[in-house]
Amino acid sequence: MFRKLSSVDYALDRLLDLCDPLEEREKIPIEDACGRVLASDALSPEDLPSFNRAAMDGYAVRSHETRGASQISPVRITEYVRVRTGAALPEGFDAVVMLEDSFLRGNVLEITAELTPYRNVSRIGEDVRSGDLVLSREHRLRPPDLALLGAVGIDSVEVFARPRVAVIPTGDELVHRSCVPAPGEAREINSIMICSYVKLWGGEPQLSGVIPDDRDAIKEVVKRCLGSDLILISGGTSVGDRDYAPGVLEEMGELMVHGIRLSPGRPTALGSVNGTPVVCLPGYPVAALASLYLLVRPAVKRLAHLREDLQRREARLSRKIPSRPGYITFARVSLKNGIADPVMVSGAGILSSVARADGFVLVPEDLEGLDEGERVEVHIFE
Repeated sequence: MFRKLSSVDYALDRLLDLCDPLEEREKIPIEDACGRVLASDALSPEDLPSFNRAAMDGYAVRSHETRGASQISPVRITEYVRVRTGAALPEGFDAVVMLEDSFLRGNVLEITAELTPYRNVSRIGEDVRSGDLVLSREHRLRPPDLALLGAVGIDSVEVFARPRVAVIPTGDELVHRSCVPAPGEAREINSIMICSYVKLWGGEPQLSGVIPDDRDAIKEVVKRCLGSDLILISGGTSVGDRDYAPGVLEEMGELMVHGIRLSPGRPTALGSVNGTPVVCLPGYPVAALASLYLLVRPAVKRLAHLREDLQRREARLSRKIPSRPGYITFARVSLKNGIADPVMVSGAGILSSVARADGFVLVPEDLEGLDEGERVEVHIFE
C-alpha cells in the first residue's frame, strides 16, 4: 500500500520548487530559432524601412501640386515617376498617387485625388526605429517574429538552452517496438509518447535503453543521468515486489511524493537526487499521460521559460462522468459541435481511448462525478 497519497497540487508545487528556469544560453541562426525563447532583448540595429518607400503601385508626385484635385476637376502634371510597391521614393517627391486615382494621357498625368505629404508612402523608421525594442526577453519566437528580425538585419539570436530531460523506460517485460512480443511481453512505447511531449514542450529528450527491473541497474542509469535538468523514469513506480523506482529515489536522494490522488495516475512518485528533479511515471500509458500533462508539462515549461498555454474549450457533457471521491479524475472526451462525449474514464492501459479523444476533463476530487448536460472545460490534447 502507498504510505500516503498526496494531492496533485501538492505534488506539482513540490516539483516546481525543484525546477528553476534555466539560465544557460546559446546563440543560434534565426533559421533555427522557431519555437525557441529569447534570452535577451532584441534591439533593432537599423530603421525599418531604411528609406522612404512607395506603399503601393502608382506615381511619385509632389503633394502640393495635387491641391484641389477631384473626380470632376482633375489636376494635370508633367513631372512624376512611375513607382511600384516597395520602391524607393525618388528624390524631390513626397507622395504616391494610386493608379486608380490617376490617368496617363501621353506625357501628362491626370490626378483625381488630392494628396497630403507622404500619402501612400512608408517613411523611414515607420515600422521600427534603430534602437527600438523588437522582441523582449522570454518571448517565444514564431515565424513572423523571425521575419521581423531578418528585416532589421538580425541574423542570429541568443536563446535559452532547452532543458535536457532524461527518459528511462524500465521493465523486464518490455521489448523494442520492432519486435513481436511473446506472451507476457509488451512493446516499449511509453518513451515515444514521453519524448515527443518533451520536445513539444520545449525540452531536449535523452532516451536510455530499456532498463530491467533491477535496483542496481536503475541506480546506475540514474547516476549517469544526473547531468540532466529533469529525469523521467517510466514504470516500476507502484508498490509491488519489483517496483524499484521509488525506493531507488529514496536511497539516492529524497522521495517527496509516492502516490497521488489522480485517477488514472496514482502510482506516480517524485523527488530529487543531488538537486536533479526526478519524476517516476506509471507504466500504464494513460496513467503516464495524465501525470505527464498535470506534472511534467508544467515542469518542463518552467525550466524552458515557457508559459502555460494549453488550449481549452467549453463544452456540454453528452452523458455523466462518474468519478472516485478524493481523486482528481482524468476523463478523456471527444468534441463535436460544443458537445463533450466521454470516451473513457477508467482503463489506465487503454491507449486507444486517447487516440479517439480530443482532450480531457478534470473532475475535482470533492465531486462524485459530473452530470449529463453540465458545462465543462475541456483541455485539448496537443
